[in-house]
Amino acid sequence: MRRTRVLLAAGAALSLALTACTTDTPTDGPGEEGRTSPSGDWFDAEEYEAQLAQRDMEPEGPADEPWLQAIDPTYTDTSEYALEGEDREDPTVCFSNASVSNPWRVTGWITMQQQVEVLQESGDIGEFRVSDAADDDNQQISDIQAFVDAGDCDAIIISPSTTATLTPAVEAACESGAPVIVFDRGVNTDCHVTFIHPIGGYAFGADAAEFLVDELEPGSRVLALRILPGVDVLEHRWAAAQQVFGDSELEVIGHEFTEGDGATIKDLVTQHLQRGDVDGIWMDAGDGAVAALEAFEDAGQPYPVISGEDELSFMRKWQEEDLTALAPVYSNFQWRTPVLAASMILDGEEVPEEWVLPQEPITGDDRDDFLERNADMPSLHYAKFGGEDLPGFPEAWQDR
Repeated sequence: MRRTRVLLAAGAALSLALTACTTDTPTDGPGEEGRTSPSGDWFDAEEYEAQLAQRDMEPEGPADEPWLQAIDPTYTDTSEYALEGEDREDPTVCFSNASVSNPWRVTGWITMQQQVEVLQESGDIGEFRVSDAADDDNQQISDIQAFVDAGDCDAIIISPSTTATLTPAVEAACESGAPVIVFDRGVNTDCHVTFIHPIGGYAFGADAAEFLVDELEPGSRVLALRILPGVDVLEHRWAAAQQVFGDSELEVIGHEFTEGDGATIKDLVTQHLQRGDVDGIWMDAGDGAVAALEAFEDAGQPYPVISGEDELSFMRKWQEEDLTALAPVYSNFQWRTPVLAASMILDGEEVPEEWVLPQEPITGDDRDDFLERNADMPSLHYAKFGGEDLPGFPEAWQDR
């Protein structure tokens, strides 16, 4: 028998109207006013400082299972969600996914499916019901409501498409009585049982920006490449970079939205190169880093200092060309944690209210080790995917 609970209070959804699009003409650099625009509405100084401090904290949990580690956790009692007897046999877990529209999400989705198979084999999870919104907010709202209306989800996992727009849908899921697990991207409510994510966008953005500040001479010109507006983790990456760059002597010559499209990235970088030197590239996601580098090749210009990500296409290019580079990481192994959390919650085990996973960039010192460990993986794979111990390794990730 499923129980329902009354949501005593829910935060009102915060309406954030952030509009931006990819342009044919490069934008001017943000300069000092970039401290408050466009990401100023997203900047939280206290959270920024907290994330930067968490980079140096030792996580709790098994050393060989980072997807079960937690940084400075506060645990919450989940006994009200515990299923017993026949109700605990093969529970239905429902997952509303924002999309599998980029290589990072594809890699994570494969990892999640492999973890689900392990839990299904052990009987900890039964049916795993999935909807994919293809990055459409309205579709994801409809998907979540369908889970609520069905009334048979023993737990609901949500990876939101965007932050503010999905908040009411997450609150509706909470009101259904099923425990709600949010991961990857956040929402403007704390009604969920746990919010699972690596340290966060501030840490990612700061890692990348600090690297460029350390490696470039004062007065060097940096181009920032962003995916899209309105997603908290991406906005936080840029907000952190603005803080770091604002305290440096680097010149930010532009911040461009690319929608993660390689052709757009290459075109925008080319336009900036036609206007003057580009000494550094900062990216809020690195799956288009190779396209950015190809623009330098086509222009006959020396490679920039660049921050990418732990996608193998970038890391292999880094190694082949001996680039001055860093691979910030938004830990892909986090896709294992929500289904493990669902099983724990349905057993009544405590879980962190905010489950902060470790997030450590790949540097030139450990790049070759990660490339060797992933030598047989496709270029769109992510080095820190954390699935080496799962039964489908390596074929499941190779046959994507």
